[in-house]
Amino acid sequence: MSPSIRLVPPVGTEQAATAALRAEVRAFLAEQRAAGTFTPSVDAWLCGWDEKFTAALAARGWLGMTVPKHYGGQGLSFLDRFVVTEELLAAGAPVAAHWIADRQIVPSLLKYGTEPQKREFLPKIAAGECFFGIGMSEPDSGSDLASVRTRAVPVDGGWTLTGTKVWTSGAHLAHAFIVLARTAPVDPSHRHAGLSQFIVRFDGPGVQVRPIISMNGRHHFNEVVLDEVFVPEDMVFGRIGDGWQQVTSELSFERSGPERLLSTFVLLAETTEGMARKQISHDAELGRLVARIAGLHHMSTAVAGALERHEAADVPAAVVKVLGTTTEGDIADFADLHSGDDTGLPQTARDLVTTAVDQRPGFTLRGGTNEVLRGVIARGLGLR
Repeated sequence: MSPSIRLVPPVGTEQAATAALRAEVRAFLAEQRAAGTFTPSVDAWLCGWDEKFTAALAARGWLGMTVPKHYGGQGLSFLDRFVVTEELLAAGAPVAAHWIADRQIVPSLLKYGTEPQKREFLPKIAAGECFFGIGMSEPDSGSDLASVRTRAVPVDGGWTLTGTKVWTSGAHLAHAFIVLARTAPVDPSHRHAGLSQFIVRFDGPGVQVRPIISMNGRHHFNEVVLDEVFVPEDMVFGRIGDGWQQVTSELSFERSGPERLLSTFVLLAETTEGMARKQISHDAELGRLVARIAGLHHMSTAVAGALERHEAADVPAAVVKVLGTTTEGDIADFADLHSGDDTGLPQTARDLVTTAVDQRPGFTLRGGTNEVLRGVIARGLGLR
């Protein structure tokens, strides 16, 4: 068994402080729902952009929870943050505005950022005033990040970046993104070498954000074209040439979180209530879905604990992502099947089903396709 698997222990009983935090978040969400602040939605962490809701979370201290206090955060643990994010996702709350910055950029800045970068961005992220995107994927590259063609060329005072990034969520609304670019020629024997990362502002010269409209007419994805964009030396992220190592570390945060299993949880809850109204008291498939969610909750919590201890979690994170996104899709199919002949289904529930079915194809693609991640898991376990 892989050493990284052995580092993830079973999850024990939730501590009193953690349970109290969970209850506090639930009470807040109940208040927000009662006030009509938001309508629960499927995939709200990707599509639910609401800067007022983000500001309300920041006021509660629920953004930048793992950021040290001297950078404007709360100095709390990954497990504390896990509890808050899990409850927000389960409620279908609109958290897309800050999601990438809080989930992925914060721990990356803490690990690889320079002191000026930390002082510039971390307080703004914790205050809900700075939103980030991710600049990894490119046209025709799929999940093969080693095939990145965006190039960074050294110039006086910094670098110029030229290339195209795609599927950049929220680029039309966010402030900056971290771009993976090639800073050295491709070495066929070491394809992952020669990659570096840069912080690029969306409003800078030479940056063009083009919308990608989904088939349902919604806009959250974008194509970002970089045309000789100047990036000053102080916006180099991490070390030149260490891009692949840095990205691999960042992907553990992207793949292991509760958003990889709870994107359709609000739909599962609504479907369960609908079945109760129809007095369907026993359904084996519903039981299996609930059991899968419960098991994934424990797995995802355990990975959060490993990240808290600064332990390798790339393989366990990949396992959570593969199993979690498959379960999310199965929930969408289950709800769609049971809603077909229910003439009394509320419109809000029908909207949830429609959105889930529309979003379903993307569940197993984003964050690395499940097919690619099965290879990551197999290599991690020494099976190939």
